[in-house]
Amino acid sequence: MKKRIDFLIVGFGLAGGLLAWELMRRGGSVLVVDRGDLNASQVAAGLINPLTGRRFVKTEEVDRLLPAAKDFYQVIAEAFGRSFFIEKPMRRVFCSSVEAVHCRKRLQDDAYRPYLGNIYSSTASGEGYPGYLEQKQTGYLLIRPLLARLQEFLQSRQAYLQAALDYREIRLDAEPGWRDFSIRKVIFCEGFHMRDNPWFSWLPLQPAKGEILTLEHHLAIPDRMLNDGHWLIPIGDRRVRIGATFDHGNVDTHVTSAARMELAEAGERLFAGLRNAGPIAHEAGVRPCTMDRRPFVGSHPRYSYLSIFNGFGTKGSLSIPWHCRRFADYLLTGEALPERCDIRRYEKTHFFG
Repeated sequence: MKKRIDFLIVGFGLAGGLLAWELMRRGGSVLVVDRGDLNASQVAAGLINPLTGRRFVKTEEVDRLLPAAKDFYQVIAEAFGRSFFIEKPMRRVFCSSVEAVHCRKRLQDDAYRPYLGNIYSSTASGEGYPGYLEQKQTGYLLIRPLLARLQEFLQSRQAYLQAALDYREIRLDAEPGWRDFSIRKVIFCEGFHMRDNPWFSWLPLQPAKGEILTLEHHLAIPDRMLNDGHWLIPIGDRRVRIGATFDHGNVDTHVTSAARMELAEAGERLFAGLRNAGPIAHEAGVRPCTMDRRPFVGSHPRYSYLSIFNGFGTKGSLSIPWHCRRFADYLLTGEALPERCDIRRYEKTHFFG
């Protein structure tokens, strides 16, 4: 006799884990299937920063995404009795006088004021910086502890299975299913592995490898994040994480000596003395970035019971919660997806059957 479930979720990174939580919270029956490998979410620092790049541009839809993320993580914190989102101020170090000019222009814009604090000159910094901005509403997500707790939650409800899913085992007949399960929807949350997916590889994924270095130190580093294009996050126990590199050319999870040198130099630049700190971990992951920097959410053009929830790139911790709720609305109540994330935007140009 076949077991019936509403949603088979393939992949257990941050996207798959949070989506499973949201669907189950709303009463859906879920089974998450994951190969158990180290994925990009587990490597990522979970940085939440509303501003992007050297021109301090607001992340698209951040005024909507950030409150949704904070609320989502607060609901999870209350359910599990532990906070996973750590709010921490960020000191954005200017690399040039041009950056300072851009920043002062942003301070005149009312839309940016919720995210910008004061600007300090090099003489006021006292730390050898050429000047810096104090950013507001920044922080990071404890992704590994969060995924570990979510996995325990799913396992306690027989909703998690560690297995390598063979696409050929998915039945595409009148009663969709996998193995001995009858399934309403199969949802792929596979990160950069979606490039091998026979139904969704047509979407223009642009994976980018990133490496992060964790150091142990004996320095008096203030409890704030630092950023000059690379970032430094104090994580307690006299440890810091430094990241991240960005490489479109080598899509693998192998660490490199070149990246280690780049990150060590960034650490020394952000806080003098870190070059002599002891390395604890050096890790690499592959971000599932997209051509237009918007996620892939929605159903397959031909097989409506196959869906995707992927492509959150470098802003996953910030953007996944809001999209989780919109996708759950779509799956459970039939509400239309926002056009900005719906994969139908690529059907005419990329899907050829």
